[in-house]
Amino acid sequence: MSGVHAGLEEQIDQWRTWVLRRPAITPDDAAELEDNLRGRVDDLRAGGLDDDEAFLVAVRRMGDLDDVSREFAREHSERLWKQLVLVPDAPSDAARRWRDLGVLIALALCAGGAVKALLALGDDEGFALNVGFAVLPFLAAYFAWSRRLSGRVVGALVGLAAAVAVTVNLYPFVGSPDDDVATTLVLVATHLPVLLWLLLGVAYAGGLWRDHARRMDFVRFTGELVVYFALIAMGGGVLVALLFATFGVVDVDVQPFVSGWLMPFAVPGAFFVAAWLVEAKQAVVENIAPVLTRVFTPLTLLLLVAVLVALLTGGQLDAVDRTLLILMDAILLLVLGLLLYSISARDPLAPGTAFDWLQLALVVTAFAVNVVALVAMVTRIADAGWTANKTAALGLDAVLLVHLVGTGWLLWRFLRQGGTFDAVERWQTRYLPVYAAWAAIVVVAFPPAFSFA
Repeated sequence: MSGVHAGLEEQIDQWRTWVLRRPAITPDDAAELEDNLRGRVDDLRAGGLDDDEAFLVAVRRMGDLDDVSREFAREHSERLWKQLVLVPDAPSDAARRWRDLGVLIALALCAGGAVKALLALGDDEGFALNVGFAVLPFLAAYFAWSRRLSGRVVGALVGLAAAVAVTVNLYPFVGSPDDDVATTLVLVATHLPVLLWLLLGVAYAGGLWRDHARRMDFVRFTGELVVYFALIAMGGGVLVALLFATFGVVDVDVQPFVSGWLMPFAVPGAFFVAAWLVEAKQAVVENIAPVLTRVFTPLTLLLLVAVLVALLTGGQLDAVDRTLLILMDAILLLVLGLLLYSISARDPLAPGTAFDWLQLALVVTAFAVNVVALVAMVTRIADAGWTANKTAALGLDAVLLVHLVGTGWLLWRFLRQGGTFDAVERWQTRYLPVYAAWAAIVVVAFPPAFSFA
């Protein structure tokens, strides 16, 4: 690849990746389409266009990727039925897939055993602090094994996780007269999973965390994992209800078995199986992702408008109920998750649509809610002083504010000036380490800073 056309090759690589994620298109089809694209680009460059202009024009002349995928689906409909089967046709692929599942189940049993051991200790505070360490390292071990992670990266991840685990378990958390549970312990327990999840992302990316495509793959994995886990959890809930009903008829109490054995293994097991399903059949959920985002984005926008009205009509900002501010932060995090999942499911080469404008409205409304919440939080701090909860909420609001401002500005530029969606997408993945850094600050620095209270 010549240095002169490196940017063009990167754009073509990205385009090829999106083509291959269409369930109706095989690698041979993608190669044929790529040859077509390169021919169009060469013709346009010979006509005087530069690399970027030639690429954009060529892609638009080839048509929308979803239209191309639908055309291939019509011509090769038999492929789609085969792709709904989890075991591929090639025996070697089937063996590898089932071997991966076997390894994952073994690690899931280890995670279930660790959760069971934590519950056996009878320490609720210790369980809240360590449940993440009981589950996520085993999932990280699966990714380290499947991606052949280097010993240096494995050592770094294990060292960081071990250092954090030792630190938080040595902290002498103390309760207050009004509450037996230390505020800083609650903050550590709620922020620690965020830090561990982003460390897991390094293992998922095969150690190549600086690669934008790998980070975006992890965002997609996270969103798809939530979808699969929710489906499995709903099905599992029905089975547990039937279990209670059936044994209740014969007067057998299954509560001790369910709470003491079934749930400690079933919940981590469902989580691990969901992760394997994401890896095995990504394209199936990707067909659901655009539907989910288009349903929940307008609903979330209405919810944000309601929150904004509640904040503005609730009287003086320093009198706004603390519970409302906490719920507002939770809603903003939901908006962030929805936004990331929506962006991860979007074709970055497609032109702007009405749905992109709807997303911009969602970001602008979230920004307005965030600003009002920040003002309310600063006012409360000025009146009553700093506390661990207020500081954590203020910091999270500030981190979210910068994220929303950057996303809104880049979305506006994309919609007003045209071009690709790439800048918006890259901003999301580049900002993820900021959340990891803030979670690390809360987990490590807040307890001693606020006297472990």
